[in-house]
Amino acid sequence: MGGGDEDEPPSKRKKSSSGELVGLSNGSSHTESVFGSLGETMARPLQSQGDEDMVGSKGVIKRVEYVRIIAKALYSLGYKKSGALLEEESGIPLHSSLINLFMEQILEGNWDESVKTLHKFGMLDENIIKSASSLILEQKYFELLDTENVMEAVKTLRTYIAPLCIDNSRLRELSSCILTSPSNGLPNGIPSLISNRKKSRSKLLEDLQKLLPATLMIPERRLENLVEQALSLQRDACRFHNSSDQEMSLYVDHHCGKDQIPSHTLQILKDHEDEVWCLQFSHNGKYLASSSKDLSAIIWQVNGHSQVSLKHKLSGHQKSVSFVAWSPNDGQLLTCGVEGTVRCWDVETDKSIIVWDLNGKEVDVLKGKRTLLISDLEVSSDGKLIISMCRENMILLYNMETKAEEFLEETHTIVSFSLSLDDKFLLVNLCNQEMHLWNLKGDVKVVAMYEGYKRTRLLIRSCLGGLEQGFIASGSEDSQVYIWQRDSMELIEVLPGHSGAVNCVSWNPSNPHMLASASDDRTIRIWGLNAQIKKQKGSNWHGNHYCNGSTKK
Repeated sequence: MGGGDEDEPPSKRKKSSSGELVGLSNGSSHTESVFGSLGETMARPLQSQGDEDMVGSKGVIKRVEYVRIIAKALYSLGYKKSGALLEEESGIPLHSSLINLFMEQILEGNWDESVKTLHKFGMLDENIIKSASSLILEQKYFELLDTENVMEAVKTLRTYIAPLCIDNSRLRELSSCILTSPSNGLPNGIPSLISNRKKSRSKLLEDLQKLLPATLMIPERRLENLVEQALSLQRDACRFHNSSDQEMSLYVDHHCGKDQIPSHTLQILKDHEDEVWCLQFSHNGKYLASSSKDLSAIIWQVNGHSQVSLKHKLSGHQKSVSFVAWSPNDGQLLTCGVEGTVRCWDVETDKSIIVWDLNGKEVDVLKGKRTLLISDLEVSSDGKLIISMCRENMILLYNMETKAEEFLEETHTIVSFSLSLDDKFLLVNLCNQEMHLWNLKGDVKVVAMYEGYKRTRLLIRSCLGGLEQGFIASGSEDSQVYIWQRDSMELIEVLPGHSGAVNCVSWNPSNPHMLASASDDRTIRIWGLNAQIKKQKGSNWHGNHYCNGSTKK
């Protein structure tokens, strides 16, 4: 205590047993005489010293690896004094003396010496040595060109890089750089190569770390990667995970309760005068569209605290409106009438822009050929894939660019289907009260099946939703809404409240805690979290608050 060394950083202090630590520019340390002379030292993994070198209740974590990874994280976070102190106190250096020498040579630009040191590393594959040497010599080559030492750069390229270079196209790219000097413009065809040639030496070290075994040079952000893996496993194992990953904490194991599933009625919308057949949230989640047997469609505005208010009531169809669909930019809404016409509405003005018949012809008289009730259609987000029914038990995937056709064949009659936001999954409702989830990417096949909801005669629509679309929701003829966990196929919620068949459900794409359902009881229910009910009570909204069918003033 009180000595002159007390105020000096740990990396500057002398160690009585293992030599002197010399600070490096990357925050690591160069330890002299830790393993003896360089001639006697190989860059080998640091050895443990017995059973006491295992930590953790299960005895699977090696103390040496544990300490080294923590030290690496401290240096990466900029806590250089703490990292050096951990090395000193534990007696476990982050790197061997040979690795520290190698890193120091790279950072100081001693290219030829660093290549020689590289060859002293034990247990390295010849291809690894060649690849690492190429990276080092290319850096030397580019720095020589940057200082306009062209003759030395040419010598480096011909004498040292060319014998190592397996890729002839890479060698030609490097050769073309000689035609460039710092005062001239870049030659055509190699701008990316030139723009990357001035990478920092610390970046070169990162690239070398990716080539060398992790036991020699611990990869960057290794501790962060391990923690992220642990959090991802906890998230994937969480049955009700429906909250932002930013809400996950390192202090406790992650677990979402059912309170993260939208299972409480926030509002009951009663503006339709007959059965509500279809509804769909806009892509941005700011609007909800619904269609009804009462010949109308309604555009609803989604406000703060998941409150919904009527924006426009759309009239013009001569018969019931069976379907609604949003344009990609949410600026227009398509409505399909049972009479066989499709109308396109401007969302802001509630004006009908165009009316088509089912042959694609613009018409004034709302007549057209009637289609089957079970017909359905989806278009991928990029507009390249059209998905439609071609037979009662078959779905056509038609690629607009390649004109290629694929077919999905089911064993029972298809009632409806819904495409996921990322175009990866297609959820198919069948007449036998099953839903099949098709994977459309790569190996096209059914990856999940869901049961439990009731459907005997009506057209029931289902959807994917929640955080990362991790849940399946469906209407049902028994007046309830059903929710499954997508991957486990477990039925996790059954929501009562409606007094008639639930024809359609839609999950808000931008709010995983907001779900809407449409019913033959002429109402739309907005489902949310119990916590949202409390927020509504504290807001200036003066409507009634509903909780699973009961009204609270």
